[in-house]
Amino acid sequence: MKRTMLLLMAVVSFATYSNAQRVCGSQEHLEQQLLQDPGLHDRMEAIEQFTNAYLASNPVGDRTVVTIPVVVHVLYSNATMNISDAQIASQMTVLNNDFRKLNSDWSNTPAEFAGLVADCEINFCMAQRDPSGNATTGIVRKSTTVANFGTNDAAKFNAQGGDNAWPAASYLNLWVCSIGGGILGYAQFPGGAANTDGVVIDYRYFGTMGTATPPYALGRTATHEVGHWLNLRHIWGDANCGNDQVADTPIHNTSNYGCPAYPTNSNCGGTSHAMMTMNYMDYTDDACMYMFTTGQKNRSQALFAAG
Repeated sequence: MKRTMLLLMAVVSFATYSNAQRVCGSQEHLEQQLLQDPGLHDRMEAIEQFTNAYLASNPVGDRTVVTIPVVVHVLYSNATMNISDAQIASQMTVLNNDFRKLNSDWSNTPAEFAGLVADCEINFCMAQRDPSGNATTGIVRKSTTVANFGTNDAAKFNAQGGDNAWPAASYLNLWVCSIGGGILGYAQFPGGAANTDGVVIDYRYFGTMGTATPPYALGRTATHEVGHWLNLRHIWGDANCGNDQVADTPIHNTSNYGCPAYPTNSNCGGTSHAMMTMNYMDYTDDACMYMFTTGQKNRSQALFAAG
C-alpha cells in the first residue's frame, strides 16, 4: 500500500500556471481520478495511516539516504523541444541541491524558520541500466506529432504519442514535453497506477538553461512536483487555512505568488502569523522558494520504510 524502496505509485495532482503566476487545479483533477478508480481512496488512506504510524514511532530519525534512479523521457515535435543533455543535467543538479539542502539560497530563510530547513536525504541520479539491464544514459528521446499533451497522461503512453513508463518500482520517470494551457507540470501522489507513475514537466520550465523560461527558470518546478511525488501536499492544503499533513509548516490562508515580502501573514486560527512563502510546496516564483522542513523530510522518508 505504500512505496517500499522505489514502489512509487500515485494519483495525479497537477499545477496549472501562467507566466504571471502559478494557478493550481489539483483538487479538481484528484476528484476525477477518485471517480475513475474506486479503490484509490482506500489506497491513499492506507498510505496516510502507515505514514502517521511510522512518524509516531520514529519522531526523530532512523533515516537513511535514499538514491533514486531517474529516466527522462524527452518528447519533442520540433528541435527546440528536444532539450539538450546539459539542460537535463542542470535539472538533476537542482533536484539534488534542493533535496539535500545544498542550495545556497536556503540561507535566505528568515530566522523564524531557519531551524526547520531540512536535508531530505534523497539523492537523484540518472539511470545507468534500462529495464532490460542494458547500459543507458537515462535519457529517452522520442519524436512525436503531438503538439501539446495536456494533463490526461497521454505523455506516458506510446500509443498516445508519448513514451511508456519504466517500472515504477525501480525508477522515477520524468517526462519533458509541451503540456500546453500554461501548465508548468504535474505529478502523481502515492496510491495510483504504476504505468502512470512519475512527473511531467513542460520543456519551458525544466532545468536552468536552454528553453528554461523566467520566472520559472531555476528548476524549482521539478522540485515542487517531485515533492508531490514524494507525498508532500501544497503548503496551504488546497483549501483556505487547509492542512498539508505536516506539523512544522505554518497554516496558510491560501497559496502565495511572485516573491512575497517577509513577513506575509496569515490569520488562520485567529492569530496573525508569518506564512512560509519560501517553501517549495507554495506557489511562489523559482527564485523565492528554497526550503523543505524537517516535517516534510520525515513525511517523504516514510515512503521508503519497511512495512
